[in-house]
Parts: sequence; structure tokens; C-alpha cells
Amino acid sequence: MKSPKINVQAFLDDFRNLNPKDIGAWPLPPRVAVLLGLFVFVLLAGWYIWWDDQLVTLEQYEQNELKLKDDFVAKKTQAVNRDLLTQQLNEIDRSFGALLKQLPNKSEVESLLVEINQSGMGRGLQFELFRPGPEVFKEFYAELPINVRLTGNYHDFGAFAGDIGRLSRIVTLNNISIASNQQAKDGTLVMDAVTKTFRYLDVEEMAAQKQVAKGARGGKGRR
Repeated sequence: MKSPKINVQAFLDDFRNLNPKDIGAWPLPPRVAVLLGLFVFVLLAGWYIWWDDQLVTLEQYEQNELKLKDDFVAKKTQAVNRDLLTQQLNEIDRSFGALLKQLPNKSEVESLLVEINQSGMGRGLQFELFRPGPEVFKEFYAELPINVRLTGNYHDFGAFAGDIGRLSRIVTLNNISIASNQQAKDGTLVMDAVTKTFRYLDVEEMAAQKQVAKGARGGKGRR
């Protein structure tokens, strides 16, 4: 079966000599072409005037949806782990409280200095120097450095360091240097170190520290 032949010349003749004032008299192909053109024009105009803005709004809503989903997942994770986080926070508070109790107050510092001195003497060490320095104030505690010089043997120095670590209060040994004792011929050694102990500040001292910090921040802001 042969396919029908399209008469191109007759199709083109339908578009010639069209009367724009009498569209109803136009042949069918021109009228169909005009309707298709109007349809395409309406689609493009709608896209430009209405749908383009709608697509931008839709994209914004989609991005907002993704953000809300991320926020939901994050909050859900926090909610699921809330008991664990609360437990960890309580453990941190207890640990901090235990450490804080290891800091002596102002009235206990003197007895702590005596303990440090007795720890050295109890190991047979001789104090050539035991000189407390000025306190260094921090946010809620004060640091008291003590320059010490002891003479003795190496094992006694190690035992003394162990005794310091086992004190009920926090005491640290810093800047340790050990050398031979040039003034003795018995093979003893000399250890120079900075022993640091700490104490927590009372309410008045903490308030004064806050005022100092506030003044320092204000001074930097005025520069």
C-alpha cells in the first residue's frame, strides 16, 4: 500500500493571499498554524510572567526543606542522647568539684607548705632554698610558685617527687634541673625546681579578678 503523497505546493498556496480581516475564510492549515503559534506564545509568556517566579519560590522551599530536615536530625540526635549528655555533664561537675576540693583555701596554704617541706626532709633531703614567690591570680584560683633547692641522691629525689604527687592537695614540680654538688665530695646531687601549689579564691577575690579582667578588656577597647 502506497503512502499518500503530500502536495507541498498546495500547502504553501494555502498561506498566500490570506486576508487578515477575514480569518474565518482562511484554509485549515493557516488557521491551525496560527493556533499553534498562539499556544506557544501563551506558554512562553506564562513561563516568563508566572512560572519562572514560581520555580524560584519552589527552589527556595526545597532548600528550606533540606535545612529543616538537617535541623530535625540534629535535634533528634540531641534528644536521643540527652540522658547520656546529662550524665556526662554531671560527671564533669563531680570531677570539677573533686579537683576544686584539692585546692586549699587561703588559711590552708601555710600547712601545705609545711607538708612539702616535710616530704623532702622525710626522704633525707636538705633544703638549701625554700622561697615562695608572689601569687599569680587566675579566674577562680591563685597559683603560688615556690623556688626550692635540695641536696641528696637521685633516688631520694624520685621518692620526693612521688610523695609530692600523693599529697591531698594539688602540687606540681616544674623546671627541674639536677646537677652534681660541687661543694660536697660524697657524690650528692643538687636539684633546683619550681614547686607550684594552687588555692581557690574566695568570693571577694573572685569579684576583684572580674573587675580587673573587665578593666583590661575596656582598656583594649579604648585603644
